[in-house]
Amino acid sequence: MAVSEDVKKQFVNYILLQVFDDQYIDRAEEKKILEEGVRKGLGVDEGLAIIRQVASEKGLALERDAEERAKEMLARFAGNDGKVDKKEFEDALAIYHSASKGKIPEPELKRRLKKMMETNAWKAKEGGLFGTKWYSAIT
Repeated sequence: MAVSEDVKKQFVNYILLQVFDDQYIDRAEEKKILEEGVRKGLGVDEGLAIIRQVASEKGLALERDAEERAKEMLARFAGNDGKVDKKEFEDALAIYHSASKGKIPEPELKRRLKKMMETNAWKAKEGGLFGTKWYSAIT
């Protein structure tokens, strides 16, 4: 069943209302927005497509997309030898921070990146003769 243009327009307005104050859609907000879309008769995939389109057009940040960008970067860095060094980690952190428009505090971003690395079994290059325990220090 096709959804009317009026319903889509109402959904877009609902999205804009949810991000009015911070221009950022975290996962909880995304779920809330999608639930509203389903109540209006949209499918989940259609709702996600509209959210992404609105985010692209209005310059909104999506937590899901920011995480994916950071994860892709870490995967690329770990691709050579299965390890991520401190500079590579900091580069991924900078991209994550930028993609999330600074809405997530840096310590939380570091914890999330560390969790991504652990989930994907990517190791950190740390220590060595003059190295530090930068990765182990992330709590």
